[in-house]
Amino acid sequence: MSNYTNLQVEITGHTAVVTLSNPSANTFTRDGLIALTQLVHDLNANRDIVSLVVTGQGEKFFSAGADLKQFAEGDKALAREMARRFGEAFEALSRFRGVTIAAINGYAMGGGLECALACDIRIAEEQAQMALPEAAVGLLPCAGGTQNLSWLVGEGWAKRMILLGERINAATALQIGLVEEVVPAGKAKERALALAKLADRQSPISIAACKRLIQGARHQPLAQALPQEREAFVDLFDTHDQQEGVNAFLQKRAPQWRNA
Repeated sequence: MSNYTNLQVEITGHTAVVTLSNPSANTFTRDGLIALTQLVHDLNANRDIVSLVVTGQGEKFFSAGADLKQFAEGDKALAREMARRFGEAFEALSRFRGVTIAAINGYAMGGGLECALACDIRIAEEQAQMALPEAAVGLLPCAGGTQNLSWLVGEGWAKRMILLGERINAATALQIGLVEEVVPAGKAKERALALAKLADRQSPISIAACKRLIQGARHQPLAQALPQEREAFVDLFDTHDQQEGVNAFLQKRAPQWRNA
């Protein structure tokens, strides 16, 4: 694959493993965010890729978010561009047609946590720490944090983490629904890859349709979403994978997906 700034990319079967790589804290830069946006678009175009795992380089940080040094001079034009680049990157990640899994292997702070929030599933190592501390430096989460965190954990915990700057550990994150699983140190990537293997058993076209419907619940009334669900079900009958999946089940064999 192409070179992507501050990102290491490895393809394992039907899974792309993306490692945030900008030592020492895996912070996001302008070029790194542009690269992440482009990478997700490239992976979307690769029909063999079903899952995307995001993790951090090293043992300490998933990502510490943005490097605050770039905001020290109060450059509003730079702030506007960085906010846009963060939004483009994480919204692209959220819209990836397959399954996205964040393997949180250390500190996930600010934009680092927002990156994880943009994923479908979050696995945290037991030593991980998570926070959205932007208000402590006169800023706010601008890459989906105020919205995605509230959706996942409810308004009360979102306010504790954003308004009070409360940092939480992996056990608390699991308790409040911020992560789906906690694993021992050094095991998040391994567990994320195991979950990605489960996605390989599903029809990629079905995954994409289900994901659109689940995420649509955030901004659509139920009365509008339910008819869309039924129509999406019927639309699958235009695909090879629907016929393959049903017949494979009846013939007691593993399906051979074409993502078509």
